[in-house]
Amino acid sequence: MTDHDALEFQEILLQEVNNKEAKGLVIDISAMEMVDSYLARIINDTANMAQLLGTSVVLCGMQPAVALTLVEMGRELIGVETALDLDQGMEKVGRLISAGSFGNDDTKI
Repeated sequence: MTDHDALEFQEILLQEVNNKEAKGLVIDISAMEMVDSYLARIINDTANMAQLLGTSVVLCGMQPAVALTLVEMGRELIGVETALDLDQGMEKVGRLISAGSFGNDDTKI
């Protein structure tokens, strides 16, 4: 994924979250075998921006090498919930939505 692709992903994703008033978002990065500090920042910023829009966010599918790289770079995914895989990510975001303060039952994912 190029830097341009990452920014385009971020912009499109946040537009969709806003347009659909999404209550939950699962970001699956299982296909990423490597990340650099820029991509790590984009992922973290995207999750935080979605949370500012009122969306519960779970990042899932992180490869061990990616986690190791993030730790070695000193990049933490601050305030971002994580799950091992997509199934667990969906379950976790559902629990976050249920426990959230959205105040209604017509949640959208």
